[in-house]
Amino acid sequence: MKVYGTPKAAKLVGVHYLTLHRWIGEKKIKPNGITLADGRTLYQWTEKDIETAKKIKAETKLGRPPKGTSKRA
Repeated sequence: MKVYGTPKAAKLVGVHYLTLHRWIGEKKIKPNGITLADGRTLYQWTEKDIETAKKIKAETKLGRPPKGTSKRA
């Protein structure tokens, strides 16, 4: 099974790697992670995880909301 790091997975999905980290924090997606001794987590993205992320991207409005608004319509 082929796995990818977050930067490569982000490229394959077509989003910034920080977007993937935000989706993990929002519990929209859960790739396998390895926790290092210093507390950092390295995520391993499978083809299935990448396909899931592509679906999330298709369902999500990307980008910042316009100035002067607190939420998107």
